[in-house]
Amino acid sequence: MKSLFKNGRFKLVAAIIALLLAGALLAGITGRSETVQSSVVGTVFSPLHFVAQKISNGFDSAFGNIKPNAAYEKRIAEIEEENGDLKAKLADYEDMKKQNEMYKELLELKDDNPALTFVNASVIARDAADIYKSFSLSKGSVNGVKAGNAVVYKKNLVGIVDKVYPDYCVVKTVLDSKFNVSAYEIISGEISFVTGNARLAQDGKCKMSNLASDTKVSYGSIICSAGIGDKVPKGLVIGTVDEVTDEKTDISSYARIVPEVPVDELSQCIIITKY
Repeated sequence: MKSLFKNGRFKLVAAIIALLLAGALLAGITGRSETVQSSVVGTVFSPLHFVAQKISNGFDSAFGNIKPNAAYEKRIAEIEEENGDLKAKLADYEDMKKQNEMYKELLELKDDNPALTFVNASVIARDAADIYKSFSLSKGSVNGVKAGNAVVYKKNLVGIVDKVYPDYCVVKTVLDSKFNVSAYEIISGEISFVTGNARLAQDGKCKMSNLASDTKVSYGSIICSAGIGDKVPKGLVIGTVDEVTDEKTDISSYARIVPEVPVDELSQCIIITKY
């Protein structure tokens, strides 16, 4: 029996009963319907209720008063439109900048070839399945473009026109195995020809073939078009040699060339229609 009185649960129940009895007694004496226990509970939880009420009021104030503001929405629309106009102007500026850079270097070439004529063209399509990275330009026969015309960026040869249509043309790049142009090394003057093949094209490179075993062409040599024939002017930069090695099929050597301009990164080109 003594252990029952010492039990913690028993003490808690006894305290609650005592509190309720005291409240009932006090209510009877004072005539108030509010009991002590309710007053105590109210006193304990009143601060929490106050805080909760303030938080609720804060949410009501923050979200209940939000209403669509036509003036703000209109201004946002105007800013977005202005931003679009600025982006368009920036794109036009970059295009003009690239054109001016191309024209500047091409005019130097024109000094050596006074009869040279050309048209500016934009890249409008690429053949993703072509390992030689051929692409289409926005100018065609109505602009005086013909098959075999040189295609350049600044003073760099990137290919020749392969097929011509009234309003566009298809370019065969320097990586193509069917591309073939006479070329020379600018220091030694050694002449041969530049072409491409499937293996080198995978690495974005072409080669200067049919070099002698004692060739002066070496690492770092700059290779330019030799201008033999009536299609490609002399002096267009093709690329830089990064290795000279022996051919496997004969006793000649060839120089592996890294083109001066990555053909798959071009957005604009110049087509030389006459020189």
